[in-house]
Amino acid sequence: MFSPQRIWWKPLGRLERSWLIIAFVWCLFLTAMMPIWYFLGRQNVPTTSYRVTPQQFSQLTTDFIAQYKVDEEKGIPVVAPPPGDIYLIGRAWEWTPILKLKKGETYRLHLSSLDFQHGFSLQPANLNFMAIPGYDYVITLTPTQSGEYSIVCNEYCFVGHHLMVGKLIVTE
Repeated sequence: MFSPQRIWWKPLGRLERSWLIIAFVWCLFLTAMMPIWYFLGRQNVPTTSYRVTPQQFSQLTTDFIAQYKVDEEKGIPVVAPPPGDIYLIGRAWEWTPILKLKKGETYRLHLSSLDFQHGFSLQPANLNFMAIPGYDYVITLTPTQSGEYSIVCNEYCFVGHHLMVGKLIVTE
């Protein structure tokens, strides 16, 4: 019967050395691509953030809703604002208001949470951001396709997390 050698270290063979060099070069390439793609990639949505109290953001959103409300759906106001600043609140298990935007217009979406950390995921567009209390995240977006989009919380926010679905409507 053959027993393995007790010394595990031996010089690498030619094939092992080749694969090790390929793996190392590939790791360097992927590491370099992360910052390069961040600055050159077109997938990055421009964002800005500000410190704001939940009370201040709630008041800004309340004023926004009062000014542009056009309807109500299941107790949640529907707003149809002109291009410019729009506001969206994430709070215990709802996104409010429902935003009705125009295709091709540019909006500055102010996004914040009043209670917990929430994940903002616009589906099927696959835009993902965090809504954190105390911060106003400003996302510049220009809708390119009309239709109804779901806003899903993708950050577990306690018992009613599965109910936290909002809506964004893009019209022609």
